[in-house]
Amino acid sequence: MSFHDLNGLRYYSFEIFSTAIKQAVFTRHGGTSPAPWHSLNLGGAVGDDPARVVENRRRLYQTMGCSPESIQDVWLVHGTDIIYADNLRPQDAPSPKADIIFTNHPAVSLFMRFGDCVPILFHDPVKKVIGLAHAGWLGTLRGVVGSAVRGMQAHYDCQPKNIIAGIGPSIGVDHYEVGGDVISQFREKYPRDIEKIVHTKNESTYLDLWTANSLQLKNAGVDQVQVSGVCTACHVDDWFSHRAEKGKTGRFGALMSLGE
Repeated sequence: MSFHDLNGLRYYSFEIFSTAIKQAVFTRHGGTSPAPWHSLNLGGAVGDDPARVVENRRRLYQTMGCSPESIQDVWLVHGTDIIYADNLRPQDAPSPKADIIFTNHPAVSLFMRFGDCVPILFHDPVKKVIGLAHAGWLGTLRGVVGSAVRGMQAHYDCQPKNIIAGIGPSIGVDHYEVGGDVISQFREKYPRDIEKIVHTKNESTYLDLWTANSLQLKNAGVDQVQVSGVCTACHVDDWFSHRAEKGKTGRFGALMSLGE
């Protein structure tokens, strides 16, 4: 894992990916937003001034050397639907509802926002495909990464053995206490893995999203996986955390591009 500082912005990148692609998960540093969204808030529906969010996004794109007009993002709904962004999207088009986006177009950049849920980045260097997925507890339960891998196979003829995945900064198991209703759903859906992804401590139960998604990637045939191991709730100095900051916070962003 590695952090970089550029143009006042600080971001995390995965070492497992080829340097031929652009990929970054941005911390909260280097933006224009005041508290409680300080400072690189990229969420447009959390109460921040929209003009500041636009400026923050401009800084992010400038730092990565991408055009803001290249953006393909989605309205997250905790599902498993996929958007294949194989062409540039009209600037006045609304963001489609989905939790997975892929592209094989060098002029398209993929962008998602997070505030504890798991960013999952994909790259197939053989078919020259990149992707982003959003996995909260519900998306993880529904198998969002399995859907993503199947989508890469069906749409781009990718082979799982060639797919590389990165599991980004998100809430860690020690901070992700969940109720019995959530645990029962995971126990029913993933009975063989339940002991690995659910932990009990002091009569409380905690869900391990990193392990759950790693296991799902492995079951889908993806063996090249890097887990950042960075907990957003542990490091609110660097990351927005919806749970640790009791909902009064912003959203950080993940960006990927094949480059031109």
